[in-house]
Amino acid sequence: MEHVLLVRHAVAGSNRDGLASSSAPGVGLTDEGRAQAMALRELLADVQLDLGVATEFARTQETLALALAERDVPRLVMPALNEIGFGHYDGGSLELYRGWAASEPPSTIAPGGGDSRASAAARFASGARELLARPEERLLVVAHALVIRYLLDGAEGHVPAARMAPVEHASPYELSRTDLERAATLLEAWSRSPSFRDPPFE
Repeated sequence: MEHVLLVRHAVAGSNRDGLASSSAPGVGLTDEGRAQAMALRELLADVQLDLGVATEFARTQETLALALAERDVPRLVMPALNEIGFGHYDGGSLELYRGWAASEPPSTIAPGGGDSRASAAARFASGARELLARPEERLLVVAHALVIRYLLDGAEGHVPAARMAPVEHASPYELSRTDLERAATLLEAWSRSPSFRDPPFE
């Protein structure tokens, strides 16, 4: 891998309804989301892409399928880049989860068998290592907001914050191999001794 385009999936039913959704496959895209994914296809029409990667969730796989429609690009599902596990917040209000998460240290596991932010960061770093090991040169990766924010911030040398800056739906963010290696290394180290940066992004 030499370059990766990171894309948050297009708007899904769970986004429309403000729900936390961490049980795969989850619901698919809304009409708005399908339109966003088709706009992404137009945006990437002349961009070389050698592999498409999605997670186990319907919202990422549908976005990837629409973005690569009529293109002969191999596709891969990568569970390491799945959504963070919301525990017993899964299926409920996303804002309620965010409020809980912002009040807890990054090592705290979401009640009900979810992930901690630290364990999620370690998993995302593992996913980044899988991407780096791919033989294809240019990858399109459709994943989830937290995954992408952690990787983008990590590429710039920033550890996670309690509240993360938003990531737009169906918008590509490009990282080089060096960028992604930097992000993976930072997240691996942070996950072993996590502490949120200060001040956080709101």
